[in-house]
Amino acid sequence: MNPMWLFLFLLSAPRCVLSQVQLQQWGTGLVKPSETLSLTCAVSGHSITSASCWHWIRQALGKGLEWMGCICSDGSTNYSPSLKSRTSISRVTSKNQFSLQLSSVTTEDTAMYYCARDTVRGSGVGGGIGRSRYIWGRTGLSAISA
Repeated sequence: MNPMWLFLFLLSAPRCVLSQVQLQQWGTGLVKPSETLSLTCAVSGHSITSASCWHWIRQALGKGLEWMGCICSDGSTNYSPSLKSRTSISRVTSKNQFSLQLSSVTTEDTAMYYCARDTVRGSGVGGGIGRSRYIWGRTGLSAISA
């Protein structure tokens, strides 16, 4: 193989790998005030223990994206200060899944919830949220407090 072609192939490989990552989420769509919202995200095309952080992000109707927290490949977690006391993110490595639990929900927690992988390597914080920064779950789940 021509060295130039090999070089170009190697340069393009990470982008190809990233584009194959898929996230599928599910969980309780309707919860009552004071209950706990539980959502799970299954990852395919990439191991959750391999050099990435896995995020939960929500968007209330008419508002911007709000980063909730993440769990990184080493198992460490980071949370939004405003939600830290009510948020827990965990993972099941054998199933390549990570989960969100949001306790004591109120009507203010009504939103579309998304799991996502940050495309910026080693980034475990929620600053600079933008749709192009993440690989998103296939569907957003509407967690409506009623």
